[in-house]
Amino acid sequence: MKKLLCLAAIAAVTLGHSFTANAADASFSVGQTGDSTMVYRLGLQSNWDASWWQTSVGRVTGYWDGAYTYWDGDKTSSNHSLSFAPVFVYEFAGESVKPYIEAGIGVAAFSSTKLETNKLGSSFQFEDRIGFGLRFAGGHEVGVRAIHYSNAGLQSPNDGVESYSLHYRMPL
Repeated sequence: MKKLLCLAAIAAVTLGHSFTANAADASFSVGQTGDSTMVYRLGLQSNWDASWWQTSVGRVTGYWDGAYTYWDGDKTSSNHSLSFAPVFVYEFAGESVKPYIEAGIGVAAFSSTKLETNKLGSSFQFEDRIGFGLRFAGGHEVGVRAIHYSNAGLQSPNDGVESYSLHYRMPL
């Protein structure tokens, strides 16, 4: 457990170093799980300097996402997690407002293997996400996101957990 948190801290420092080379954005989200656990997430994002399949309809691009999440449970003590993920984005064309959809798969390290009635099996989890929203001129963004955490059956039990949240992203 301590080794995982140390590795996550090293990854966060490395990620922070890479953000100094590129412009970084900050994001804040609030949401809930199916077990009524409140989820508060603070993240840093770094956009990729690339886009693919650019047409008059839109383009594919992406960003690196590093985040800290606080899980505030009703029945059990709180939990904390650090995560890192590459996220692909399809951004529709637009002048001042650009709708988008996103998907990504990353990794996360939890401080505890129990979250309400969910037994995660290990501190190491995979983070799968899907979301959609609107990007505004000036770099601001609002959206809705669903994130699933699971250890992919590497250890038992593997209950996993999903969070559903609203998020806001702004340039730093």
